Amino acid sequence: MTGRELSPSTITVASGRPPREPGRPMNAPITMASALIPDGPTEYARFGNPTWDSFEQVLGDLEGGRALAFASGVAAVSAVLDLVPLGGIVMAPRGAYAGSLNLLHDRAKRGFIELNLVDIDDTEATVAAVEAADLAWIETPTNPELKLADLGAIGAAADRAGTAVCVDNTFATPLRQRPLEHGADFVVHSVSKLLSGHSDLILGAVVTNDDRAHDLIAQRRSLMGAIPGAFETFLAARGIRTLAVRLDRAEANAAELHARLSRSDQVSYARYPGFGTIIAFELTAGPEAAETLTRTGNIVVHATSLGGVESTWERRRRLPAEPLDVPEGLIRLSVGIEDVEDIWADITECLAALS
Repeated sequence: MTGRELSPSTITVASGRPPREPGRPMNAPITMASALIPDGPTEYARFGNPTWDSFEQVLGDLEGGRALAFASGVAAVSAVLDLVPLGGIVMAPRGAYAGSLNLLHDRAKRGFIELNLVDIDDTEATVAAVEAADLAWIETPTNPELKLADLGAIGAAADRAGTAVCVDNTFATPLRQRPLEHGADFVVHSVSKLLSGHSDLILGAVVTNDDRAHDLIAQRRSLMGAIPGAFETFLAARGIRTLAVRLDRAEANAAELHARLSRSDQVSYARYPGFGTIIAFELTAGPEAAETLTRTGNIVVHATSLGGVESTWERRRRLPAEPLDVPEGLIRLSVGIEDVEDIWADITECLAALS
């Protein structure tokens, strides 16, 4: 070892590997077992699996904490929300990921929590809400409107008030922001998206740099049975090895496509936060045209997920569960790693077909 602090792109490749011993594999093997021999770290696979360790190590190293893999992103969200005391106040963005908001609304409806929704890009109002909350639930950028939160101001306010902070870092990934360094207590990921990057698995994760919080989240995972499969975590660890190169390519594509969409007479606005792979835009022709556009691509796939190597898009409000704060005609474009000229040619052909 050189003693040099490794860059995040190197960590994605080097972390979570088996010991370098003669005859050992370079990659952590898939352990397909429900029971393990006693007197080791665990003897039942609901409490641990060696295959989880590789993925959890690399994600924890990237975020600067300790990671726990979950069966899905929503399962990871649920584990954190379970730590909120009965009747506690949770602050969250109005236009956040529908799965998280639906969970929050369900818990509020049943009297488990009090929910306070804010415009997350209004820092003054958000800071005031943080100081009165038990948990501040943050997305930055938000899904799908791409609004940005001031993590530094939120973290400082939370520290003063003793408020716990959880940041959904799915869109940014730890290669673009590390919320734990800004005072967050928890980071959650839909690993199905950019981290794994190939649209072939469902997985979630929670990361924390506090040992007690880690143990509480691990307990929630075991009690709820929200454990990941060995094959899914193997695929996620394999996918994260190429995160840096995938993100660089897709991000460069997204910046160029945003610039071109912004110049189009058929686009009323296009939003891109300056990093990441997601663009939000609306058409001057309205929601019906947006729905038609997203169903006519050849390169860009009409799909509800994001963060894969392929470009995908959809009109988000076509989904009944999408928050009403999201504009009716908003198109969420997840930019992939295809040649940018091919993506643009597909988009322009689709736009021309609307005329």
